[in-house]
Amino acid sequence: MVSRQGKQWSSRGNWLWRPGLKWNQNHTILPLLPNTVRLRQRRRCKSLSNMTGGEQHDGEGEKEAAKDRQHMRREVTPAAVSAVPPESKLVQVKGSGLSGPFIRRPVMTVLLTLSVIVAGMATYNKLAVNDLPAIDYPVIQVTCSYPGANPTTMANNIATPLEKQFLQIPGLDIITSTSTQGNTSFTLQFVLSKSIIDAATDVQAAIQRATGKLPLDLPSPPTFTKTNPNDQAVYLMGLLSDTLTDGDLYKYASTAVAQRIAILPGVSQVNIYGVQGAIRIKADPAGLASRGLTMDDLASAIKAGTVYAGAGQFDGVHRTFVLQPNGQIDEAEGYRNLIVARNQDGSPVYLRDVADVRQSVQDERLSRTFWMRGFNPPGSVVVLAVSRQAGANAVEVANSVKALFPELRASLPGSITLVPVFDRSQSIVDSVQDVKFTLIIAFILVVMVIYVFLGRATDTLIPVVALPLSVLLTFAVMSALNFSINNLTLMALTLAIGFLVDDAIVFLENVVRRAEHGESILKAAYNSAGEISFTILSMTLSLAAVFIPLVFLPGLLGRIFREFSVTIIVAILASGLVSLTLTPLMCARILGERRAGHKRPWMERHTGEFIQRVIAAYGRILDKFLDRAWLTVPILLGCILGLWFFFTHLPFTLLPPGDSGFVRGVFIAQEGSSPAQMHAYQQQVNQKLKDDPNIGQFFTLAGFAARTASSQGLIFGFLKPRNQRPPIEQCIPQLQKSISSIPGITAILQPNPVLQINVGVTNQTQGQYAYTLSGIVPDDVYAAADQLMTKLRGFKGFASVRSDFYNNTPNLTVDIDRQRAATYGVSTSAVQSLLRTAYSQNYVYLIKQPEDQYQVILEVKDSARARPSDLNDLYVRKNTGGSFSASGAGGGTIATTTGTASNLVPMRAVTTTKQIVGPQAVNHFNQFTSVTINFNLLPDVAIGDATKFIENSFAQVHQQLPGVQATFQGEALVFRQLFQSLPMLLLAAIFVMYVILGILYESYVHPITVLFPAIVPAVVGGLFTLWAFGSTLSLYSVIGLFLLLGIVKKNGILVVDFALKRIDEGLGLREAIHEASLERFRPIMMTTLAALMGAVPLALGFGHDASARRPLGLVIVGGLIFSQLVTLFVTPVIYLWLEWFQEHVLDKVPFLRSAHTHHEGEPAQEDEEIQPEPAAVH
Repeated sequence: MVSRQGKQWSSRGNWLWRPGLKWNQNHTILPLLPNTVRLRQRRRCKSLSNMTGGEQHDGEGEKEAAKDRQHMRREVTPAAVSAVPPESKLVQVKGSGLSGPFIRRPVMTVLLTLSVIVAGMATYNKLAVNDLPAIDYPVIQVTCSYPGANPTTMANNIATPLEKQFLQIPGLDIITSTSTQGNTSFTLQFVLSKSIIDAATDVQAAIQRATGKLPLDLPSPPTFTKTNPNDQAVYLMGLLSDTLTDGDLYKYASTAVAQRIAILPGVSQVNIYGVQGAIRIKADPAGLASRGLTMDDLASAIKAGTVYAGAGQFDGVHRTFVLQPNGQIDEAEGYRNLIVARNQDGSPVYLRDVADVRQSVQDERLSRTFWMRGFNPPGSVVVLAVSRQAGANAVEVANSVKALFPELRASLPGSITLVPVFDRSQSIVDSVQDVKFTLIIAFILVVMVIYVFLGRATDTLIPVVALPLSVLLTFAVMSALNFSINNLTLMALTLAIGFLVDDAIVFLENVVRRAEHGESILKAAYNSAGEISFTILSMTLSLAAVFIPLVFLPGLLGRIFREFSVTIIVAILASGLVSLTLTPLMCARILGERRAGHKRPWMERHTGEFIQRVIAAYGRILDKFLDRAWLTVPILLGCILGLWFFFTHLPFTLLPPGDSGFVRGVFIAQEGSSPAQMHAYQQQVNQKLKDDPNIGQFFTLAGFAARTASSQGLIFGFLKPRNQRPPIEQCIPQLQKSISSIPGITAILQPNPVLQINVGVTNQTQGQYAYTLSGIVPDDVYAAADQLMTKLRGFKGFASVRSDFYNNTPNLTVDIDRQRAATYGVSTSAVQSLLRTAYSQNYVYLIKQPEDQYQVILEVKDSARARPSDLNDLYVRKNTGGSFSASGAGGGTIATTTGTASNLVPMRAVTTTKQIVGPQAVNHFNQFTSVTINFNLLPDVAIGDATKFIENSFAQVHQQLPGVQATFQGEALVFRQLFQSLPMLLLAAIFVMYVILGILYESYVHPITVLFPAIVPAVVGGLFTLWAFGSTLSLYSVIGLFLLLGIVKKNGILVVDFALKRIDEGLGLREAIHEASLERFRPIMMTTLAALMGAVPLALGFGHDASARRPLGLVIVGGLIFSQLVTLFVTPVIYLWLEWFQEHVLDKVPFLRSAHTHHEGEPAQEDEEIQPEPAAVH
């Protein structure tokens, strides 16, 4: 091996002692000539004992040579050859690195800095403000209505043919359907790469293909809407009136209010929670039969009596007249006077004679109640929910809606009151303000740390300036990438506060250190630029590399993490850029002199002395630890065991719910409960809500078929402000217990999360999490669901667990006796048509008006459809018979039919009925019959424990029913994906850092020296802190772990970089790593404490939703403290061991030999420059 013992060089004519020569009385020195020997190789130890400090070397030995070098550094001065210059204690630098041009050209540097400030400030106010990054999940909702059909009929006639066509769409990931009484709804979830526009086109084509296989008498074809399940309504408002009907109030809501709001910038849709007006015709079966009429006769007469169509035009000699026939009846009074038949004596039969005609609503079974504390309940209410477009500014959308209130109120009649109900943007603003406040506190703490270490306010200003500049540059890039200010991007900036100053601190501390050893400030800045640029580059790139795997993470998790990871990468790179440009200039121009004779401030004197004492103590302890290097093994083994223990014992969760002040849920009654019974339950629920002192206002619905089953009702509770009530996790159990005390119903309540991740295929009305079972054989699926539910009730961590399979809904089968029907001349289709006309509540005519369309609904009166025996009151017409006259409102004859009762056959003569039970809904998952189990958790129970219990329970069921499959859905699925991929993500981040550090160091072992002793203790320390404080491993905790990976490895980088430079000077391995550890102790402690102070506000928990973010702070604080204690001692030992491994193992294999290694007889490396040995000058 060629020794580097004789290698010396000089920058700008410095006189240096050449190691290896004896010092004589004349203090002869060696001037280094321009021709130097430059070999990029490390000096190796001749004995392993030199690494651990065990034995003496042959000859004078390494320790003697070290004494000579220390003696020389103490005595040489730059002014004369009689002493060693103080600078000789410093690493001599050639060139000024990347930062030199920015020191030499201050005007350029300042103007570039001003450009960054202007760009950042200009783009900040343009950034959207949202709760989460824009997650544009391509989801399409399809609905189809077939009034009167039971769930099984809807599943077979509507769901199955449509699903077969939908499954042919490329890019479809999951399809679910729910068939209830008269309605089927589909949710089509596509892969993230599928364009929502292309998906909509494909869905429209699939519906067209399925049209021929759908029932011919569908009132309207299936419709679809493009939705984003992660876009919750940002603003709710209510229209209240004591005089208007529900239908009239809905009309104002849909026209005067909803249409005006829908055109606001950023608004995607306005959902109206009310009921549309309609004309209801409630026929009397007995009155019809007495006049020889049937329900079908009545329907035909109504359809014939009202029409809205064009009739052409008159073309005269000079003018053309467009005909406008007034054939449509659009008021209830007009229908009452409609002649539907004539008696045998020719007298007219008016509709009012056989039916009650009223101005009503489209669905009388829907009951709504809105209540505000301090106000009387209104007679009619409609609630509007405003949703924003994907990526739109949620706060701006809510503000624009609120700004429209005066205009809306002026356009409404005085009998209508417009009131705000819930402003979700306020919780977003509060959450963002909490993060901003945390950011400010972190900034102040970081500044205090820097000031304490440096002792001068002007010096503190230098790294402090790097903070806002880095943030402003990050804002500019965020704007260019269409990112928003949300909880995750602000969290990234808050966490970055702690280490954005790291690069600036490292550069500044190096300048200060060199100045303290005698260099002028300008020279120290230039030399630091050349000496430390590589270190800063290594720290910046390796820290940014941690988050690269998150950027390319596929699926929904990638969409969630992308803005966070890119933001923090940009902030890190911006910090490195500022530290290599503006920071060197400020150091050269602002720093005060440190050389002997200059007065030092009080803080600098006292902290400096204290730090020196700490460094001295650390040096003594490190010496002893190096002598007992074997202690490293049990320390690292303990850390590895700790990793296994905490990862297997810590509870897992996804996102803490936070406190949004919004409670949602359902109350569930017995299957088959009538609308009247549900309304009675609703009134009792309303009273419980009124009695709860924490409720400020609420909105309840019963009979809302589009969202719930007929035996369920919805609850939306809005709590009082946070300072007037307990936390939401205390309010909900109390309220749920109160409502569930009502005999006959069960309540399931849950907080509406501040941050929610929803993939669109789950209905979260009964629970936040979902587990779906599916299979080919329906009975097997239902049996498996029953067995699993039995097992799940044994888990004590569920706040609620419910299945969406209800199979005890009362049904009435109607069997047609085909032989007797044929005898009477009655067809099966006539019986089917009569039943549907009488009971389906389908409309017989659609009133067309300029602003909307309204239904005319024909049905039997309420008292004639209360009991199964009421079916006997219906009559069906024979296929043959005479005639009766039916006239329209104008008096013209419409039809002629026999009007005698002898032509009617009672339904009981051709049908028999039987009461059975059947499903309340039929659900499909990817076309197979499915059952979904929804569950909520108690406050202190982690989702990880629940999912593990569910999977273990289903494994037992699956052994008996192997044809049934199961999978988590919604937020539970996202959780499983996250924590299943977590180990690979961490390994990927470590691998990327290893690759980058290996390239920068041109070494296989140095990246391990930097990473291994730091990462393992850091992760163990972070997990231990979570465990000690009773916290969970959540999405925030995962973010903290990734940050730890990047932060803690800087200790190793600082130490290894300087150790290599000391080796280049001729020091032995142990002496080099020992001296590097002491020299870099101060910047290591400064950067660690700065990062620690940046996370302390999160760990302490400032703000309303601090409990959600607290695990993130705990992970960072605990990981930094524990890692710092371990790496200060373990890293030097690992360095020595790996150096031995490199020399004695890797260097023996030519392919694995480092570029730093050069053997005699081999040609020099490409960047080596071998020149003649300089001659000594006496």
